[in-house]
Amino acid sequence: MSVSNFGDKRPPRQARTGTTSTGARKAASKSGRSRAREFALQALYQYLVGRNDATAIDTFTRDLAGFHKADSAHYDALLHGCIQTAESLDALIAPKLDRKMAEISPIEHAAMWIGVYEFQHCLDVPWRVVINECIELAKEFGGTDGHKYVNGVLNGLAPQLRAAEVAADKGDRGAPPAAPADPAEHTND
Repeated sequence: MSVSNFGDKRPPRQARTGTTSTGARKAASKSGRSRAREFALQALYQYLVGRNDATAIDTFTRDLAGFHKADSAHYDALLHGCIQTAESLDALIAPKLDRKMAEISPIEHAAMWIGVYEFQHCLDVPWRVVINECIELAKEFGGTDGHKYVNGVLNGLAPQLRAAEVAADKGDRGAPPAAPADPAEHTND
């Protein structure tokens, strides 16, 4: 029997759940689309902060560790779609803000862009999944309560951008939840 330098004072084992101590999902439990959103968020952050060229940002991001596990088509749609439609995304977001856009953290700004873009262009992703994914991004990469802000803005936009889907969900409160339209959102890669 060998004796360790720590004696019997080993740190307790972390629980093997799908979340970290902050409540964010662990990497192993993330789908390819969730990973694509993470890389898109990081790339959009570079765009918002440095106004770097989208092609240069794309090249840099694709070289990051773990990119091969991301859904690259979804990443492409988010990065290039958000940059190309930035003005219209901001025009939808701005009325829901309680401060100037310039005062919004670039992480929360990028998470809201992703949410609004998915509301408009990724109709296979349920509106609740869009909001949840953006909250997760803000929790993992943003400030302490940034996820609450992202949640408030996207919840305010959902009835406007996904009216029929939101109305159907809210009208069926007593019914069991429907199966997600995008099973990849809830499975491991």
